[in-house]
Amino acid sequence: QVQYVESGGGLVQPGGSLRLSCSPSGFNFRGYEMGWYRQTPGKERELVASISVGGGVINYEDSVEGRFTISRDNEKSLLFLQMTSLNPDDTAVYYCKRVRHNSDPWGQGTQVTVSS
Repeated sequence: QVQYVESGGGLVQPGGSLRLSCSPSGFNFRGYEMGWYRQTPGKERELVASISVGGGVINYEDSVEGRFTISRDNEKSLLFLQMTSLNPDDTAVYYCKRVRHNSDPWGQGTQVTVSS
């Protein structure tokens, strides 16, 4: 079955950086557009970055444009999110998932906390 395992989160000071990783299983990774999502308490989960099958088409939510970089390794079936210039508004649980596959189960996510 489809599963997602996210890692790499933690506590970081404003201005700092983190690199998130996602290890999906249960489907042919290289055949699907992938996305990073985040959720804070009381808010809906939002898509912050997406990457096409071959990596040639990338989109970012406005607030992370220029600070976050999504990438993928199709050989190793891994998805990454490099986050720089982090600010407290980036505090959230971050998840990865195939884009537009609403029936996929969410992973446990990885907590990112930006605080001094």
